[in-house]
Amino acid sequence: MNEKVGLKRRLKFIHVFVLGLALLTPSTVFDTFGIASLATKGHVPLVYMFAMCAIIFTVLSYVQMVKAFPSAGSAYTYVQKTFHPNIGFLVGWSALCDYLFLPMVYALAIKIYMSAYFPSVPEWLWVAIPILLISVANLFNIKVAVSFSTFFVLLQVLISGIFVALLIGGMMNSEEAGSLFSLEPLYSANLTFSAVLAGVTILAYSFVGFDAMSTLAEETINPTKTIPRAMIALALYTGITYTVITYFLQASYPDVSIFHDPEAAAAEIAPKIGGMLFASIFLGIIIVSNISGGIAAQLSISRLLYAMGRDNVLPRKIFGYVTPRSGIPIYNIIISGGVALTAVFFDLVTAASLISFGAFTAFTFVNLSVIVYYYVKNKRRSIKETFLYLIFPLIGIGFLSIMWYSMDAQALLLGLFWNTAGFIFLLCITKMFKKSAPMFDFDESEPALIEEDKNHTAVNEVNI
Repeated sequence: MNEKVGLKRRLKFIHVFVLGLALLTPSTVFDTFGIASLATKGHVPLVYMFAMCAIIFTVLSYVQMVKAFPSAGSAYTYVQKTFHPNIGFLVGWSALCDYLFLPMVYALAIKIYMSAYFPSVPEWLWVAIPILLISVANLFNIKVAVSFSTFFVLLQVLISGIFVALLIGGMMNSEEAGSLFSLEPLYSANLTFSAVLAGVTILAYSFVGFDAMSTLAEETINPTKTIPRAMIALALYTGITYTVITYFLQASYPDVSIFHDPEAAAAEIAPKIGGMLFASIFLGIIIVSNISGGIAAQLSISRLLYAMGRDNVLPRKIFGYVTPRSGIPIYNIIISGGVALTAVFFDLVTAASLISFGAFTAFTFVNLSVIVYYYVKNKRRSIKETFLYLIFPLIGIGFLSIMWYSMDAQALLLGLFWNTAGFIFLLCITKMFKKSAPMFDFDESEPALIEEDKNHTAVNEVNI
């Protein structure tokens, strides 16, 4: 009996939210605190507040596009259907830069901590081992990835709460108890707008997870309602939580230059506030949390590659293939794991900047897609619709323009090199624009099924 196998709808709101939260990795706030504090001159919570306000308008644009096109592929799908398949391809290619580097960031964060504690161990091992674990976890059914993510997210939320409680306790028991309610982390005499922008560029990737959730649309039950709710909830939760945590961190340690290694500032703070036992527990949770984030990141990139492979933009036999029994795009997971291993040649700042480049490109075009699809093409122009489909996306583009202006020059150069390679590839697959890049044809009532299997029958849909 011949059966076709495709992605299966199994995910509910809580599953999507947890996977998104796992991708952001709540403990990331500790990984980047030291670097961001130096860049912002001691105003990290202010930067998180600014970033949340900036990103929320783009979140609303993603919400509108998910409702219009509830299919895997994210910005790639929205732009190709709103503008042109060729433009959609270039946006998807830029987003690949974003997603491909996400697993690297988690591996590099682990390397920073582990190298500090075990300097005699070759650093490349602290990159290779986490990426191997991440890839193996994603070779199982998606509900295994959700189980991993749920457990690790709970650990991160717990340790973050304990960390903040210890910070507060330490401040109240010190002679500087008044700093508990200080405005210094939000505003001081040395605050500059350029410092805020520098911090936003570093911390922007902290919000990338909300758009990655849209790549799970074909595996989500009722995606037009579930995905938007999860996106908004995740953006608000992340922005508020990160602001609170960094407020107490910054109030307790306004000058991170006192630490031996600002990149690992949290690792030095942990034993100060909780002793070596707490520091050991904290380190362990940080490690497993970054592995969890890597699992979710690779999960998303494998689905984006799947969407592009199913379109024949990338070789369909490889990138558009899913295993008959588990419905997993196995080749994409292996390929993305191999790419992630190149993290041995990068540092955390470079990888984060490249992620920001890919994210800002996707964010900008999704905002433009809302304007073109709803306001221009479908003439949705009532007062409410003008705000939703014109004013809000324009505000989102305005914030992104500010972020583009402040981006690191090296990241811009590498990002432009990546997009140039994508443009050359587009010339090849379109035969010098004699034809358009392949379009993705999705029917919500009948999810696309792509790979025939002569030996196995389709797997029944399983509720997680």
